[in-house]
Amino acid sequence: MKSLMIQGTSSGAGKTTLVAALCRIFSDKGYRVAPFKSQNMSNFAYITPNFEISRAQAIQAIAARCDITPDLNPILLKPLGNYYSMVYLCGKRYKKMHAKDYYGKFVNSEGIKTAFRSLKTLQKNFDLIILEGAGSPAEINLQKFDIANMKIAKKAKASVLLISDIDRGGSFASIVGTMQLIEKKYQKLVKGFIFNKFRGDIDVLKPGFKKLKNITKVPVLGTIPMITLNLPEEDSLNAKPKDIAWTKKNILKIDNELNKLAKTVKSNIDIKSIEKMLQ
Repeated sequence: MKSLMIQGTSSGAGKTTLVAALCRIFSDKGYRVAPFKSQNMSNFAYITPNFEISRAQAIQAIAARCDITPDLNPILLKPLGNYYSMVYLCGKRYKKMHAKDYYGKFVNSEGIKTAFRSLKTLQKNFDLIILEGAGSPAEINLQKFDIANMKIAKKAKASVLLISDIDRGGSFASIVGTMQLIEKKYQKLVKGFIFNKFRGDIDVLKPGFKKLKNITKVPVLGTIPMITLNLPEEDSLNAKPKDIAWTKKNILKIDNELNKLAKTVKSNIDIKSIEKMLQ
């Protein structure tokens, strides 16, 4: 069993999309792949009569061609406002919790145990787990409570790729800053950088890639262009949830978009180097 983790320099960097693309790429290569996100905060859910997980992990499962199960997203937080969230554990409603209690009493006890159990279950049943981080691994005010990034990467023995949204600007600084703020014991897990949502001539970036490697000793493995996809929207501050009917017709549409995404990503990042990390 092998593991790869996608972390981001910020929310919205493209972690969810890149995980979906890599799930499809490695599924096409013959791997039995599963996505995994230990903790997701989202009002966009995939709901069945038996369980409820984040919609993002359900779409990643479609990309991986694996069954959609609660282990793909063992902790789901549905924001309620005023620092409260409804917490779901392994697909089942657990309890309403204030952020103070969630971080202070839950994450490093029941939370991390739940995440590790689900990860272990997936590791037994798949060749490759592609993990998605949450937010940024460099939130230094929350690092001791962070069970969605480096702690889970270490547990999974995963190589980490760090993705940044270059369309926002400041990507080089955000990558260097992230590397500086990650705890030293975790820095060696980061094996490559990905720039996302690029518009323009790639040659303009290459001198920056060289300097970035000199500073961090970590290579850039690719630059994904800005692309338009007709995939269900991932949760964000400005998004308004819309229900999806999980019909065969809609799943086929999602599947076709995932093929388009995977083709674009495969032609713009160094898949061979990533595969070597997994050996």
